[in-house]
Amino acid sequence: MGDSGEGLVDANSRLEERMEEMQENRRKAKQRESKLDPESIRAQESLRLARIDLDRQLVATVHEARRQYLRNAIAEIDRRLEALQVKE
Repeated sequence: MGDSGEGLVDANSRLEERMEEMQENRRKAKQRESKLDPESIRAQESLRLARIDLDRQLVATVHEARRQYLRNAIAEIDRRLEALQVKE
């Protein structure tokens, strides 16, 4: 009976250690989030979604003039994304 009790105590202490570790990880993640500019994150997400849409249009477009326009727009989005990432 004593051995099974020790096993439960060990399992319980491992569980408590794991819970503390998870709480510490959450605290660190929140600290990192608080340092990020929400406006910059919003702008990056908006540009990322616009790029996905333009990529989709580029694949479906057959007119070469329209394809060139879309490639230029994608290049501009890439430049803006890079500029936002440099600021961080």
